[in-house]
Amino acid sequence: MTLAPLNDVLLALTTMETGPDNPLTALPPAHYVLCELGEHDTRTEHAALLCPGGTPHRPALWLLWTGTDTDRTHRITTIPWCPTVLRILDTDSALPCSLLNHHTGDHSWNVTDPLSDLLAGPVTINNTHTRGDTPDTPTDHPR
Repeated sequence: MTLAPLNDVLLALTTMETGPDNPLTALPPAHYVLCELGEHDTRTEHAALLCPGGTPHRPALWLLWTGTDTDRTHRITTIPWCPTVLRILDTDSALPCSLLNHHTGDHSWNVTDPLSDLLAGPVTINNTHTRGDTPDTPTDHPR
């Protein structure tokens, strides 16, 4: 978890080609973001989605950071979505990975993050996809 650099985030949201109509509403809650990659080594950048692209195939805006406390550095950039898709044969549906392209570690459907789970509370997933009922974007499904 890290405190989002609000001035940089707001500037990136405002100048994003397919960004939100009101960038203020897209700021992270409580101005903190969690790494979406789950557990990983300290050399790997942390990554948090700030804003999806305007359409499912447009790059999303990501906050990437390394280090802790005074050694923390960050960058904000648009990165395409991971192209990997989980095919669910018994329901004839597909679940796109909701992480950035070239991410390290597991795809979103296999990510485990104890801090994120603790903050989110108990989770119930309604796994009743019907044939052809697939998420339109990587952000339309649970991580």
